[in-house]
Amino acid sequence: MELLDRLLSLMPVAGRLDVRCHFGSPWRLDEPRAGEWEIRYHVLVRGEAIVEIPGAGRGRSAWRMKAGDIVLFPSGSAHVVHDGSGKRPRAAREKHVDGLTIATNASTRDGADLLCGRFVLPVVPQQLLRDHLPERLVVSSVTETIEQEKPDERDAAFAASRLARLIELMREEAFEQRPGYATIVNQLSGALFALTLRCASESADAPRGLLALAQRPRLQPAIAAMFDEPAQPWTLPALAARCHMSRATFVRHFEEALGRSPAEVLTEIRMTLAGRKLAQTQLPVAEIGEAVGYQSDAAFQRVFKRYVGVTPAQWRTQAKREAVNERA
Repeated sequence: MELLDRLLSLMPVAGRLDVRCHFGSPWRLDEPRAGEWEIRYHVLVRGEAIVEIPGAGRGRSAWRMKAGDIVLFPSGSAHVVHDGSGKRPRAAREKHVDGLTIATNASTRDGADLLCGRFVLPVVPQQLLRDHLPERLVVSSVTETIEQEKPDERDAAFAASRLARLIELMREEAFEQRPGYATIVNQLSGALFALTLRCASESADAPRGLLALAQRPRLQPAIAAMFDEPAQPWTLPALAARCHMSRATFVRHFEEALGRSPAEVLTEIRMTLAGRKLAQTQLPVAEIGEAVGYQSDAAFQRVFKRYVGVTPAQWRTQAKREAVNERA
């Protein structure tokens, strides 16, 4: 999916495996809200589990995971993962090996094995990624046999099988702990993010937002234009022409897929590009604003502060401070 390549090139995501869990029932993991630049994930490699987001609306508070499922939380919300028994969990013991925590509770009954980690986001405005993904995203790497005459389902099954192979390699490295395993698993975790998004985008029930665009190839020329030429004074008629649609048809399809207007998405892309330039270059603020489509420095400053919450200069200072903290 060309859009996924563009998004991950703009916002490269790294991976960290934090905890390898081997639990017998009853067990429970309480995960706090994620840090500003993190998306937490869990891979269930054996057994079953229940995932809950405290305070979620009715009908959205709990989901069942089976072996081969991956769940991630783009919103960063606090959550609980447990065996579903309702019993008081056994106390877990932890040991630390080469930066990886191994947690067990000395029980094998109704066991579950999990890999728990974080996707580490770059220091750029996060709305383009977070606001286009659901509060939680569950993807299965296990597929049933797909009939050959259903090419869309066959493609999704193939993508999921590739995801399953990646998870199995992560599991082997994490459990065998051969030399260099920690670095290898973290590198694989970064690939896990991209493959999980690909599988979600290619599923029949892809959520609204950027993931849904895989099902709307006619809209992708407009998105590509926004990414490739952000300085252009794009209008609705010009973007619609890229997609060979009338203005009304283009707007309808766009808002059905993404849940927002083309102008809003264009602003999100421009502000993400601007945030990256502010973090990674010494270019003057006005020059960066012009590079993403604002001839007026005042207009760029105003839109950036409304979108990000701070001025471009404040963002640049914050980004450089975060970069120093990462190297420390």
